[in-house]
Amino acid sequence: MTLNPFFPLDEHFMRLALREADRAAEAGDVPVGAVVVYDGEVIGVGRNERELTGDPTAHAEIIALREASAKIGNWRLLDTVIYVTLEPCAMCAGAIVLSRVPRVVFATTDPKAGAAGSVFDVLAEPALNHRPEVHSGLFADEAALQLRQYFAARR
Repeated sequence: MTLNPFFPLDEHFMRLALREADRAAEAGDVPVGAVVVYDGEVIGVGRNERELTGDPTAHAEIIALREASAKIGNWRLLDTVIYVTLEPCAMCAGAIVLSRVPRVVFATTDPKAGAAGSVFDVLAEPALNHRPEVHSGLFADEAALQLRQYFAARR
């Protein structure tokens, strides 16, 4: 018997992240969405905006972390959860560690750039001073389908 690592509200917040991913695709960006939650309330929302802004750091996670930090007035995002539709890359995983997010929930893996176990495991690196709890696979099929459809339309 496998224990379910997800909480009842995890589905709700991941659905919000999937909606942000849809908005990214509508704007011509890779469909990745992220939501930061504190005490049951969304405090940061982001979607990929690299194409829109021309900024290579405009990943969904970075945007959501910035908004969350601004909302609470602190760079330490203690007692939060970040929900993201795609496994964080090395940059985003580093930002998650540096902002002290204690829990990460992501939908689908990224076999080309994932830094939560696929290519690297920044989030579990023992040399770093913070290692969040990580859970993956929540709505993985939906998130993977968003990505496949996006890239198929551009081929």
